[in-house]
Amino acid sequence: MRAALAVIIPALNEMEQLPATLDALSGEPSLEIVVADGGSTDTTVALARSAGCRVVAGPPGRGRQLNAGVAASTAELLLFLHADTRLPPGFAAIVEQTLARREVALGAFSLAIDSYARSHALLARLANLRSRWLSLPYGDQALFTTRMRFEQVGGFPEIEIMEDFVFVRRMRRTGRIVTLPERATTSARRWHNLGVVQTTLINQLIVCGYAAGVKPARLDRWYRRLRGVAGPVDRQ
Repeated sequence: MRAALAVIIPALNEMEQLPATLDALSGEPSLEIVVADGGSTDTTVALARSAGCRVVAGPPGRGRQLNAGVAASTAELLLFLHADTRLPPGFAAIVEQTLARREVALGAFSLAIDSYARSHALLARLANLRSRWLSLPYGDQALFTTRMRFEQVGGFPEIEIMEDFVFVRRMRRTGRIVTLPERATTSARRWHNLGVVQTTLINQLIVCGYAAGVKPARLDRWYRRLRGVAGPVDRQ
């Protein structure tokens, strides 16, 4: 029987995070799970296949990977899940009920960070306020929509950075954006190296740069330089 919901997971060297993410999906037997790999050199692909996921491989780039994952799936409902993010129990029914409302173009879960630090709790609270007040959830909140709506906006832009930001803004023109009270819990790893304040300031600089018309390729170079990394980084 054809699955109602496809979970698309972009991945690049995620062998440490992916098992817990897939384990949180195991209570939903009718899912179609697609791992869109961007060239992992660790055991990510083997782990995904051993868990029964469909794997599609291609060059890195989150927008490109997400689009490839959708192309390899068949379900009418689509959920985009980061490899280090765990969904709440009963998420499939919640997604179906939310997207059954005709006015809803895109849904997302509230953000929770897998940390006991007060700074992370405050960060998640502010992110959820942004998501609700501005109708602007980010990719680490597990965005979901219908295949028809996805195709209507042309999928994710295949740009170097800000692909989720652009995608949500496009979806916002077609209907209502809903942020649910149930939480998607994401890893705190992206804040470990530089801390909450500096990482948040860098992220806001990139958003402001995009709003000012700076091209994504340049923004991506800025981001890597500010973070002090040369290769792919987790930037959501």
